[in-house]
Amino acid sequence: MVAVSPLDPEPTVADASQQEDTSGDQIFVMYGVSWDAYEGILAALGDDHPGVRMTYCEGTLELMSPGGPHEWNKKMLARLVEAYAEEAGLPLSGYGSMTFRKKAKERGAEPDECYVLGTVEEGEGPALAIEVIYKSGSINKLSVYAGLGVPEVWFWKKNALSIHVLGANGYTTATRSAFLPGLDMDELVDFVRRKGDQTGLVQAWRARVRERRGA
Repeated sequence: MVAVSPLDPEPTVADASQQEDTSGDQIFVMYGVSWDAYEGILAALGDDHPGVRMTYCEGTLELMSPGGPHEWNKKMLARLVEAYAEEAGLPLSGYGSMTFRKKAKERGAEPDECYVLGTVEEGEGPALAIEVIYKSGSINKLSVYAGLGVPEVWFWKKNALSIHVLGANGYTTATRSAFLPGLDMDELVDFVRRKGDQTGLVQAWRARVRERRGA
């Protein structure tokens, strides 16, 4: 049960899970949720709530419970990106579904995966956020990430990857990553689409990266 401050109007709840797919994802949307209520929900759930990912934008709170295919794709992307960074000698740090938020912008997010080169200092957000999307909720995720100042966002949707790079006028789509400019995105997509055990796929990916790097 979600606790809401008595000073707040009663939020309304919409169940977005009627969008049928085979992912097993479930989405619930709450409207009229104050910032204090949002922070109260985060506090009640604690730092580690892997079964739920929350996105907040100007009074709308979206809760998403991921299914198996969703988690497989996000983990496959993560393992390939991390293996690439290891082979390239990059100081990549992953923060998983870390919660980051800005009260002034009334926005908060928990991506499927997020990364920086180096480390995230207190109060800072990631340089790259990755989202796997099987169902669309009522929140514009790019609007949320723009308000949070995330330089680059990847969306994995319908078995394809789109790259969005933040500029002065918002996000623009790109064919290559500004965060990892040496990464061959077409090959990355090809490996995520492949079937098989993840360890075997990562081993094949490492071999491909080494071949390209002439190692």
